[in-house]
Amino acid sequence: MKYLFSILIIGTMLMSACSNNAKEQALIKQQAIVAVKDSLKLDSFKKAEIKKQEDAKIAAQVKEEKRTLLLAEQNEAASHPSANQNSEAPTPAKKKGWSDAAKGTVIGAGAGAIGGALIDKKHGRGAIIGGVVGAGAGYLIGRDKDRKSGRVQPKN
Repeated sequence: MKYLFSILIIGTMLMSACSNNAKEQALIKQQAIVAVKDSLKLDSFKKAEIKKQEDAKIAAQVKEEKRTLLLAEQNEAASHPSANQNSEAPTPAKKKGWSDAAKGTVIGAGAGAIGGALIDKKHGRGAIIGGVVGAGAGYLIGRDKDRKSGRVQPKN
């Protein structure tokens, strides 16, 4: 593209050097530059529109696949009613790693200990109290996140 512009500009300069109508040539040169800039803008808008259409197609395909899977699961459940009656609710697979409750406890204890040490004049006492309070608050917040994510069954 840069080479095209360079050739276009050099060509217009050579043409203007050969004629006596400098003002007309300058106008033609200016119009050519404007036309090239407009074509580049139009090209970028076309690319953006094509990308938008492709994204919409992909989203529609994903939505259709989800719907198909859901219908297949419903049909399978409907075709095997005795299997669902005999078994209790399926137990979710055990998740690996730290739970949100454990993470919250550790983060809350650390933050509470630092905060307590900074606030209280007796740093040791403040760190202990802040750590205990922070750990309790962090645990409660993390446990709530675990319930929402499905890692822990909510209380009835």
